[in-house]
Amino acid sequence: MPINKNELTMEQVRKALSGFSVCLLLFLLCGSSALAAEIFRETVPLERNRVLLHLERYVEKDGKRKQPLLLVHGVTYSSHEFDVDYKDYSLARYFAGHGFEVWLLDIAGFGNSGSIGDGFRPDSDYAAEDIAAAVRCIMRRSRVSFVDVLGWSWGTVTSGRFAARHPEMVRRLVLYAPIVAGLGEQPVAEPFHTNTWMHAAEDFQTAPDGGIDFRIVERPVADTFLSNAWRNDKTSSPNGGRRDLLVSPDTRLIPTADIKVPTLIIVGSKDPYVSPALCEEAYKTLPDRNSRLEIIEGGGHAMLMERPYYRKFRAKVRAFLSSVN
Repeated sequence: MPINKNELTMEQVRKALSGFSVCLLLFLLCGSSALAAEIFRETVPLERNRVLLHLERYVEKDGKRKQPLLLVHGVTYSSHEFDVDYKDYSLARYFAGHGFEVWLLDIAGFGNSGSIGDGFRPDSDYAAEDIAAAVRCIMRRSRVSFVDVLGWSWGTVTSGRFAARHPEMVRRLVLYAPIVAGLGEQPVAEPFHTNTWMHAAEDFQTAPDGGIDFRIVERPVADTFLSNAWRNDKTSSPNGGRRDLLVSPDTRLIPTADIKVPTLIIVGSKDPYVSPALCEEAYKTLPDRNSRLEIIEGGGHAMLMERPYYRKFRAKVRAFLSSVN
């Protein structure tokens, strides 16, 4: 069959365009990560009461102005909780990649902060002032008048007390898995808690055999978290916060009625340490009309790392932090 030169030319054009489209698609899929701005990490010197505090900054180096966000850890394990660097699970890196300048603080005696002689000394009120010192440092460094703060577990008690005392320093507050009331009266005689692998694993939802439920959390996520706990928190942590928590359930620990800034209370329905009913009660006492309550069905205490829930959790937090009053 004779070749039609015009048809051949059109076929060549079609193939060329098709090749261009494939190349463009490959560039968009493979090259987009190369175009993403680098996340820069640095440790910023901070001292309070002659104790060196570990304060770390995560920021995307794209030249844009960022809103500072301070993440506050719980009662046993330090701020590495927020940087489980496997796939896209790191909460710190997620927010650093979405317009925030993320800060992680280790309370005195925890993680990479300086040791403190008396493990009962860094209690909830002491920790609240460590947070205040960190926020002042952040405001100076970032040249802002206030920051966002997210506390997890005991971090809701400490950041809640900080926000009640220093509302002028806080733009928005997130109370994630808030310990609204005492967890039950138990004696805490030792000033330091003995950290174990089993104790760290208790943050995850459990399977019927009592082990970690790997249907809920990916095994490498749990492994990364546990490895970080062993490396950063080692074999002990201060017990002042634990003594504050192990009191009568009638004792309210977070002064929600005194928190004057917009506040998000967010909790998983399967959190063994937190009562959604108590969260609803606490929510009703928040004065600011822009406050919100979110209960994520099925989520546990560590839903920031749980496969079915971590994206929903961070989306709700980001929507709240990004909303306009």
